Amino acid sequence: MKKLFGVTTAMTTPFTCDDRIDVASIRETVDFLISKGVHGLYPLGTTGEMLHLTLDERKLVAQTVVEAAAGRVNVFVNCGANTTRDAVQLARHAASVGADGIGAVTPYFLKVSDRELEEYYVTLARCVPEDFPLYMYSIPQCAANDIDPAVCQAVRRRCPNVAGIKYSYADFSRLIDYCSLGDGFSVMIGPDLLFLQGMTVGCDGVVSGISGIFPEPFVAVYNAYMAGNLKEAERLQRLCVAYVRILRAGSNMAYFKAAMDYRGLRGGHMRAPQLNLTPAEKEAFLAELKAMDVYGAI
Repeated sequence: MKKLFGVTTAMTTPFTCDDRIDVASIRETVDFLISKGVHGLYPLGTTGEMLHLTLDERKLVAQTVVEAAAGRVNVFVNCGANTTRDAVQLARHAASVGADGIGAVTPYFLKVSDRELEEYYVTLARCVPEDFPLYMYSIPQCAANDIDPAVCQAVRRRCPNVAGIKYSYADFSRLIDYCSLGDGFSVMIGPDLLFLQGMTVGCDGVVSGISGIFPEPFVAVYNAYMAGNLKEAERLQRLCVAYVRILRAGSNMAYFKAAMDYRGLRGGHMRAPQLNLTPAEKEAFLAELKAMDVYGAI
């Protein structure tokens, strides 16, 4: 069963000026990221503005990324939704178009009990082929729901295709609990700031939004760490942190999209109610990027 590892990029979703999905831009971005050495792609998560997309748009993005990747790296599509019915529809679609696996964020905004959360993930895991991997996805600061390690264990006992979890909150005690579940349970850290630190406690890698614009330092961190060069990995992680700070840690995708334009990609537009940067904001932001434009020297 395939699993996530290394630098798995949480992709943005570009919109055209008339508010459509920019399919051509997605294909270009996939080629760019693979050429820079990322190990996997994760479309339609928080960075991908999943909450702004219809089910049909999410299917279009998923199919586009899978086709563009063409087996060169793993593609795990986030299929989480606020209803199990919608999540099942997206999961089955991802499997049908050739994704390597799926992620599934918890239901969001409304609280769910541990029993409800267990049934949500069991239903998702059982609606796809038994060898098709599923990663649970906890981002409690945004979704209002967390995943207790005991829930992970309960779901795994019932569904062997539950491969692991993406944990996007800066709680190292909980992260260590996940990493201690054993039996090949894969843990991917979400906060880019903690990539290296997460690997030192047992994570297999990071699901990183910042690497969608500046993949080079993240790939270099992973390579240095895997080669046993911790000092170099620490130096490179500091560079990753600098880019995280400049890009506002993913709090506003308008900065991501402006940065993609800066890198020669087509970041596209924001979808209302979110807005593009104003000309003055973009000018100031690009000045920040130019002041630390060191990625070419890695």
